[in-house]
Amino acid sequence: MPSVFRNIGVIGKQNAPAIAETIKSLVDFLLEHSFTVYANEHASHYVGKAPVTLTDNHGVGQNCDLAVVVGGDGTILNAARTLCDYGMPIVGVNQGRLGFLADITPDQLLSRMQEVLVQGRYLMEERFLLHASVVRDGESIAESNALNDVILHKWNMARMIEFDTYINNQLVNSQRSDGLIVSTPTGSTAYALSGGGPLLHPTLDAVVLVPICPHTLSNRPIVVNGESRITLVVNDCYYDHAQLACDGQINISLQQHDHILIRKKEKPIRLIHPVNHDHFEMLREKLGWG
Repeated sequence: MPSVFRNIGVIGKQNAPAIAETIKSLVDFLLEHSFTVYANEHASHYVGKAPVTLTDNHGVGQNCDLAVVVGGDGTILNAARTLCDYGMPIVGVNQGRLGFLADITPDQLLSRMQEVLVQGRYLMEERFLLHASVVRDGESIAESNALNDVILHKWNMARMIEFDTYINNQLVNSQRSDGLIVSTPTGSTAYALSGGGPLLHPTLDAVVLVPICPHTLSNRPIVVNGESRITLVVNDCYYDHAQLACDGQINISLQQHDHILIRKKEKPIRLIHPVNHDHFEMLREKLGWG
């Protein structure tokens, strides 16, 4: 079937000269096939004098049908937090490390773009994000989206923090630990995996809570329904001793008695994969399974 995408946004990794050749090849391909191309500020360094429109991620969201993100998973996480509000699908070209989200390699770039953009052959997958807000003295002081995880963690001294965890207003536990990872299924292959959490299939409507170095050995990861409303209340915390991190990219300093409200974001992000995409094959490859 013909492609439904005509206006293509190209989003590049920040401060990454290694993506230059991939960006140039991608833009040349798009222009040769009569697509209208928008490039964000990080990709624009490598397009030369090509007739593309320079913009930011919000401009891509407002004007494009699809975004091609060239970089690693971190670049996709950054783009997803912005583009989810525009309902725009993302296809990732991996020039990072593991690449759980960006599953097209640079050597496959042109053939995969031919399949997706010219032939209209691809798989579409929805992933939900989390929305976190910090409430202090009854007022929201900061908020952010997260595709991978929302993390409460200590950050500037070797001292545990104390906090309460509530799910749907019911107390789960009070704990002393280095923090807590609240992860989507997408983020279950990231920090949550390092913390001993389970791998969740991307299609699950679930959230996993993974304690970071808890002081009680019986404190184990918990998987809850994706519609759960999670509240973390910071009890014992020196000034600026704790932070909230969203996807490891947005950081918010916390104070004692702050409430962190975490819920599923209403709008998902849509990821485009090649037609032969296999989640378990990817796990075998990336995690070195036999």
